[in-house]
Amino acid sequence: MCPTLLSLLSLGFCVSLRIWAAVGEHDKPSLSAWPSPMVPLGKTVTLQCHFRFPLKTFRLFKTDGASLTEVHGNHFNNFTLGPVTREHAGSYTCSGFSKSLLGLSRHSDPLQIVVTGVSTKPSISAHPGPLVRAGEYVTLRCHSSMLLDKFILHRKSSTGHFQRRGETFTGGHAPADFPIGPMTLASAGTYRCYGSLRHSPYEWSAPSDPVDIIITGRYRKPSLSAQGGPVVRSGENVTLVCSSESAFDQFHLLKDGGNLGRQLAGGRGPFGALQAEFPLGPGTPAHSGVYRCYGSFTRSPYSWSDSSNPLFLSVTGSTTSSCPSTMDPHTSEEAPPPQEHSSTWYTVLGLSIAFTSTSIILSALVCRWCSTPNHVAIMQGEPMEDRTVNGEDSAAEDVVYAHLDLGTLSESRSTPAPLRPMHPSAEPIIYEEFNINQDHAEP
Repeated sequence: MCPTLLSLLSLGFCVSLRIWAAVGEHDKPSLSAWPSPMVPLGKTVTLQCHFRFPLKTFRLFKTDGASLTEVHGNHFNNFTLGPVTREHAGSYTCSGFSKSLLGLSRHSDPLQIVVTGVSTKPSISAHPGPLVRAGEYVTLRCHSSMLLDKFILHRKSSTGHFQRRGETFTGGHAPADFPIGPMTLASAGTYRCYGSLRHSPYEWSAPSDPVDIIITGRYRKPSLSAQGGPVVRSGENVTLVCSSESAFDQFHLLKDGGNLGRQLAGGRGPFGALQAEFPLGPGTPAHSGVYRCYGSFTRSPYSWSDSSNPLFLSVTGSTTSSCPSTMDPHTSEEAPPPQEHSSTWYTVLGLSIAFTSTSIILSALVCRWCSTPNHVAIMQGEPMEDRTVNGEDSAAEDVVYAHLDLGTLSESRSTPAPLRPMHPSAEPIIYEEFNINQDHAEP
């Protein structure tokens, strides 16, 4: 019986050694972070240690250079960190203990916990632009006004999480360029970048604003038109319509290269084409420009059609009349004339001033000419020879001639006579001489 017992003990010991060797060499825990290993400053993160065999205890370590510091130890495989600070940023591993392992398991592969938001976000831009045809190249440029010497580029995956696509070291304020191409559907998507410093590799800035890289030319181009025509007066409502015979379920409107948003297909046009309307509101000079539209499908948001033909929209003038009207409450009396007609207004104003000045001068000359006695006599039809006074007669200076028109004499002497024509009258004219030097007129 003793040989049999010894054989069993030897077999059990060998099996234990084999299990321990297999676990030590081939099996080790894995460490994951939920919801993400990139944690905004002040938020929390849960670390989970997974192992294929049941473990009695779990331990979490943080890598600090070449040494490992135990952070947590408990009977559960979940470790919660937070609200995180800069001190939580770093590399973590975990291990487990079980009696069957005769000690601690191997350490898991390191998991980097990055704390974001420790500095302001950088900016990202696409060159030559975010719309790229298949096979072409595009460069994403990340830049920050802060002194950051490392930039990290991330792309949004199909699961909605951002995955690292590359990193570049720069010399301070220099931007980082990330070339992408040849462009395919796999490389299209939403990108953003972060910035950090070399001596703090786990402390990143806030994420940049996202930029969408789109592949165009995948489908036939739609058509773009403006309701009421491409020339709109200021204040009138502007609505652009994008339509296509293809079964697109969404359309995108761009102005001078800038994306103005998307609209779902909202029905069919008069010729059966699918279309979407883009109301821009009351027209202003800012609405003037070049517009284009694209079509796409919701199942493939980064794959667009060819561009429509460009639409040149012009917003000019004003909807109000230049003459104020009491019936129109929107008419403003102080509204200035349109800028394009300012030169015409100045010309009309100058001509009006010149005409008014000339009229005033001519009126003054005519009044002065008519106020002269000789000219009055001429206007009344007096013969030139009857107005001659002998310069040798000294009494002629004190003689007043009165022109009596018998045709205008009546008993009512208070009524003034109307103006007479300038041509001589055929009616008899009586002249009476008065001597003003005498106190009483002679009978």
